Amino acid sequence: MRSISWLRRAVIDAAPPNQYVGARVHPELEQLLVLQDRQQKIRQIQTEIKTLPLQRNHLESQLAASAAGVEALKQKGRQLEMGRKKLELDVGTRTETISRLKTQQYQTRKNDEFQAIGHEIERYENEIRRLEDEELEVMLAADKVKAELEAAEKAARATKESISRQLSDLETKSKTLESQREELAKEWDALADKVDGDLLSQFERLFNSKGDAAIVAIEHGVCTGCHMKVTTATASQVKAGKEIVSCENCGRILYDAQ
Repeated sequence: MRSISWLRRAVIDAAPPNQYVGARVHPELEQLLVLQDRQQKIRQIQTEIKTLPLQRNHLESQLAASAAGVEALKQKGRQLEMGRKKLELDVGTRTETISRLKTQQYQTRKNDEFQAIGHEIERYENEIRRLEDEELEVMLAADKVKAELEAAEKAARATKESISRQLSDLETKSKTLESQREELAKEWDALADKVDGDLLSQFERLFNSKGDAAIVAIEHGVCTGCHMKVTTATASQVKAGKEIVSCENCGRILYDAQ
């Protein structure tokens, strides 16, 4: 077993500045405080690891949304082109009809029939002008969509590159966190072997039930875990540092940080 001085040094190194300096801490508590520090770090890493899939899903959703935006513009462009071709076909059909009607008009010898065909030709010519106006509008809309598509594709490429880097960073972060967790777990196991079994069980039970810390400081007679005042006898026992003392209110193990 390593010396108590090494454990004290580990406690001080693992704790916030001045938290343990000058404190009278029971030797077994020094071991538990180091364990608690490692356990808290493990829990923090585990929490961070759990967020990684959410971050990954968010990035993948952004990538999918970017691709969907590009595809929507492509689809819109295809629809406009289909519309333009239909209008073009309609113009062609009416042009052929006019040509046929003009032939009929030249061939007729009846004035009323000639005039009737003339009205038909005029109606088709008006339809052609309307269709050509629509075709022009569709072509202008297609040009606008084409410009939007070029901009969207450029933005999508930049987004893909950025998200690819971020996903790669997440993968690296995941491996780093896993490595850190494994290292801390090994260190925790090694330290736990040096702690009395019953005390270790008490510590683990408290740590899991309290969700923050099993061992907390007592300051000015108040437990910093539940923020309740302890009895004078309890405060004196903790200050003496000769035994393991628990808060009579929350059950956490206490140490004197003053």
